[in-house]
Parts: sequence; C-alpha cells; structure tokens
Amino acid sequence: MVTPQTSPATAAPDRPRPVRRRRARSQALVFWLFVGPFAVGLLIFVYVPILWSLWLSFYDSQSTVTPTEFVGLRNYQDMLSSGPFRESLITFTLFAAFIVPLTFAASLGLALMVHRIRFAQAFFRSVFFLPTACSYVVASLIWKLSIFNGVRFGLANTVLEVFGQDPIPWLSVAQPPWYWFPIISVRLWLQVGFYMILFLAGLQRIPRELYEAAWVDGASPGWKTFRHITLPQLRNTSVAVLLLLFIAAYQAFDEFYNLLGNVVNYARTPLQQLYITALGASQDYGRGSAGAMILSLLIIFVTLFQGKLFGFGKPAE
Repeated sequence: MVTPQTSPATAAPDRPRPVRRRRARSQALVFWLFVGPFAVGLLIFVYVPILWSLWLSFYDSQSTVTPTEFVGLRNYQDMLSSGPFRESLITFTLFAAFIVPLTFAASLGLALMVHRIRFAQAFFRSVFFLPTACSYVVASLIWKLSIFNGVRFGLANTVLEVFGQDPIPWLSVAQPPWYWFPIISVRLWLQVGFYMILFLAGLQRIPRELYEAAWVDGASPGWKTFRHITLPQLRNTSVAVLLLLFIAAYQAFDEFYNLLGNVVNYARTPLQQLYITALGASQDYGRGSAGAMILSLLIIFVTLFQGKLFGFGKPAE
C-alpha cells in the first residue's frame, strides 16, 4: 500500500504573523532589558566625557570645565613641545620596552610549564594567578616599605649584603636609575599570572593530533614542535596579549605614583602628568584634555598597527 506523501508546506504550516511579531517584540524587549542599562552607562560615562574632552581641548579653560576662549590647536602644540608631558612619553616608552617583552615571555613560559605538569596543576595555576587579585596600591606599598626601602635592613639590600654589596637607595635617586627595578618587578609580579591564564586557554585549544603527527614524522618534543606548532597556534592569543600589555603600559599610574610619589619628576607616566596638569595647582583642563586626546590617539594607532602587523583575527595556520 502506498502511503500518501505530505508536502512540507502542509506538514509544517507557517505560524500566524501576529504570533511571530509578538515573539520578535518579546526577544527585542529582553535584549534591551539586558543591554540597555549597559549602553546608557557607556554613553553617559564614556562617550560623552570623551566628546566633551575633545571639545574642551580646543579652548582655554583653567579652573573650569566650561569652554571660555577658542585657541585652536595651541593646547596640542604646548603639550607636544619640550616639556614634562613629552618626557613622560619617553618614560612610558622605556617602561613598555621592558615590561611588555618581559611579561610576555614570563607568562608564556609559566603557561607552558603549568600545562605540561601532570600533578597539582590547579594548585600551581591558582598560586601564579593569585597576585592578580592584589591591589596595585597595596603591592606598591609592600615593595616600597619592605623590599626596596633603601635602608640596610630592607629585603633587597639584605640580599645584596650577603653577596658583599653596599646598600642601594632604590627609589630616592635618579642616577643611576635603580628605581626601574621596583617598578618593573611589581608590575611583573602583579600581571604575569593573568596573562598566563590566557596562554593556558590557548594551549588547551591546540589539537593533540598535530603533535602526534609531528612525532610520527620524526619531530622530537622541544624547540621544533614549539616553533612550528605551538607558537603558530597561539598567534591570536599572542596578539591579544601584546595588545592588552601595551594598553596597560599606557595606563600605568598606581605603581609610579605610590613608589615614587608626586614630587619626583624623573619618572612620570603620561597619565600621572595629565593628572598634575588637569588637577594640580593650575587646573588647566584645556591642556589636560589635549594630552588625553594625544594619548588616546597613540593607543588607537598602536592597537591598529599591531592588529594589522600580526593579522589579529585571522585563523591559525
């Protein structure tokens, strides 16, 4: 007996239009209930201040956030001429030249070691990640008062004394620039665990079949498999880590402010200098806004250049 075939149109008739419209409206309502407060907060607390700072940067406005006299690009010329803000950009460049490659290498090395061990992996992952939960202010004060305090009984000078070296005033002199050791080490200790977690997530996504195929072809575990398999598979993670490290370096403030104080003028970051310009004795919001715009453009330029250079977002080879 031949069973009569039912056409798809008769088997699954379209839902009535009013029902579909109600469902679409319900989904849109749920979407805006979740996203709406975040979008409004983003608009009010992020984009409006950015646009207001851009507007303010073309005006002379001291001790007031209301634009008074239009000065064109004069605030930008003043900030980019020889002065504290340009010196702070040089300080940042030195800081980024040390902290970005050091953090990248240390976090990748830790992730490779933690990924390989077969026991207590969760313990080591937690131990290395724990400093990320510590405040920059608290860590800076510990570094300043206990480890690099510059007196004979400080931890760093005690270690030097064991090797027959004289105590070093780590934070109180500009030459030689010993202050870079506390600044670099506290930033490294605080953030290396976070980037280790990102690399661990990337390592766990690499198919094990790639390594097994390489071993069948005669490649031995070690540098060759790391160079030809692990590193290319981690390309997107590596680019993301580099982007975050550069942005974090541009935003460095807490460790400089708490380790060196506000009176030291030989190592100020751009944010620290903008803080002094806009909220110091002069309260020059026009120049402070111009400096903030310059810093934002630098971050955007470096981010886009890195993404273009390393092919951020492209699939792994």
